[in-house]
Parts: sequence; C-alpha cells; structure tokens
Amino acid sequence: MHGLEGERTLMRIHVGEDDRHGGVPLYRAIVDLLRARHFAGASVFRGVLGFGAQARVHEDHVFRLSGDLPIVVECVETEEKIQAILPELDAMIGGGLITLERVRVIMYRADER
Repeated sequence: MHGLEGERTLMRIHVGEDDRHGGVPLYRAIVDLLRARHFAGASVFRGVLGFGAQARVHEDHVFRLSGDLPIVVECVETEEKIQAILPELDAMIGGGLITLERVRVIMYRADER
C-alpha cells in the first residue's frame, strides 16, 4: 500500500485539446510534470462536446481533424503536494480551469510486477 487511503484531494484540470506547452500538447506536459513530482497517478479524459469561457461550442466530428475538444486531467494526491504544484501549473496553463475537491480514498493498489 502506498499510503493513499483516507482523506485526499482530487484535482481536475480542464484545458483544450489544441493547447500546447513547450511544443507538446498541454495535457501531456501536465501529466509529465505530475509524474516528475511523483504523484500517485493521473488520467486524461477527452470530451466529445463542451464549451468554455468564450461560450464557443467544441464538438467531435468524424470528418474534422481537430475541434479543440475539452480535455480533463485528473489526479488524487495529498493537499500539500497539490498546493505545491499549483504555481507550476499556473505558469503552464494560459486558459483553463483547475478545480479541487476533498475525497476519501478507500482503496489503492499498485501493480505488483
């Protein structure tokens, strides 16, 4: 067990699929940062429909190569680790939204290989 059970913080980072940082997709740069800071894990979800601050709708279409679809990066970690990384994320994210909420982790099993 990695000590993740109990009260933790869920961080959701909402960005656009076309957003970039350092020449790579922003969501990839965020995951790389979380991994480098030894976060327990992260997942990236691609939305099929959404709108942001400009109220412009972004939708997945079969014949369109890019629609700047919504992307959400999620991770669960201690409040301290999340608070410590927020300034770095702020410097990376030009436009987006970060939400934090308290969660209770009941199980976490690392792959034993």
